[in-house]
Amino acid sequence: QVQLVESGGGLVQAGGSLRLSCAASGRTFIIDAMGWFRQAPGKEREFVAGISWSGSTIYYADSVKGRFTISRDNAKNTVYLQMNSLKPEDTAVYYCAGDRSRNVHFAAVLYDYWGQGTQVTISS
Repeated sequence: QVQLVESGGGLVQAGGSLRLSCAASGRTFIIDAMGWFRQAPGKEREFVAGISWSGSTIYYADSVKGRFTISRDNAKNTVYLQMNSLKPEDTAVYYCAGDRSRNVHFAAVLYDYWGQGTQVTISS
């Protein structure tokens, strides 16, 4: 099995920055693509960013393009999400997800492993 643990969430003012981390443990060799999703109260979980194992394929949701950056350090089994110019509408629980497929998927249902989530709150 694979365990994913997110960290780095918190409360910041609009315009601020946060860096989320997702550390993988267990059978990490079976994980290929990784993704970040978020879920705000009363809303469905939505794709934020995804990255292939090599980092050569990266996708972002339109709502975060130019503000968020996803990266990974395979030696540390860790994926990061650097979030800049944060807005109140970025407030959500952010989840890390791992996929055994090399393809970066946009649909949450296609990911095999999930972390417990970390709360990000942006004040106006």
